[in-house]
Amino acid sequence: MKLSPMLSLLFLLVPAFGQQQQFGEIGDLKLVSGEVLRACRVGYRTFGQLNAGKSNIIVYPTWANGRTEQMAGSMAWLVDAGYFMIAVDALSNGVSSSPSNSRLQPRMKFPKITVRDMVESQHELLTQVLHIDHVKAVMGVSMGGMQTFQWVTAYPKFMDKAVPVAGSPRLAPYDLVHWQTQIDAIKNDRLWNNGNYTENPARAFEYEVGAMILTTPEFYNAHTTREQVFTEIAKSRDHYAGPDANNKIRQVEAMMALDAADASVVKAKMFIVAAKNDHTVTPGPALEFARKLGVEPWVLDNPCGHSVHACPDNGMGQAILKFLRQ
Repeated sequence: MKLSPMLSLLFLLVPAFGQQQQFGEIGDLKLVSGEVLRACRVGYRTFGQLNAGKSNIIVYPTWANGRTEQMAGSMAWLVDAGYFMIAVDALSNGVSSSPSNSRLQPRMKFPKITVRDMVESQHELLTQVLHIDHVKAVMGVSMGGMQTFQWVTAYPKFMDKAVPVAGSPRLAPYDLVHWQTQIDAIKNDRLWNNGNYTENPARAFEYEVGAMILTTPEFYNAHTTREQVFTEIAKSRDHYAGPDANNKIRQVEAMMALDAADASVVKAKMFIVAAKNDHTVTPGPALEFARKLGVEPWVLDNPCGHSVHACPDNGMGQAILKFLRQ
């Protein structure tokens, strides 16, 4: 779930145990493309307490443009239920290795990545840095849900359960169009300069496309006046920094290249949440994945669309907790 407009296993070994930003240095990472991401580092935070049996770990990767520093609120109910959350910053989010922070491969020299590369970096973090070889669950929202689908197909035995929320194993054609539109808007902006910009390009467009796809016309019209539309567009143009455009391009390319639709390899039990009126990650591929698994998806039918946090969950949270406890 995008909220912008558009840990270690043994805490005795980790002096910074808790919600502080931490990093795992995993070295050079070979990518699906064959290129190498140099000196890769992965950001993460931990929330909650690890139980004695080390059986309460949930890996929670970030949504598109999201950072783990934004995620405490979205995980509080899981921490309160007794789970130990490892929130992981996805590649190209500005915290983990990204075009905006890479010294060796800055800006558009940063290689194209895939969602599989994000998961590989997280697997390296968990197994090589945190010495974790199995978890209770992987769970994520939006692009975090996409990473969840990739996790269950790339490492089927690594988790007992998986909960993708408003995610997709493979983007539908409609999704590809609006994501490509966002890349085009950035690259066609006068500020772009082949990624060597001094001011983030396409800021007003960032707000405009978010307004169109993150909820629904019904929800937007009910919560926004005509006057607010022009005020918000002007504000976004002049004052909204937003995600770094190079970072966004690499994450969008990764989502567009995602193909984790082979349900036959899945070993984990899955609880798949989709939003019927989702215009950002349309639900068809996730629902088809659920059908192939023979599981009943939880389908949200409200005007909030992709912004699943904006409407009451109608029991979804309790249903997820019941699933995790079974």
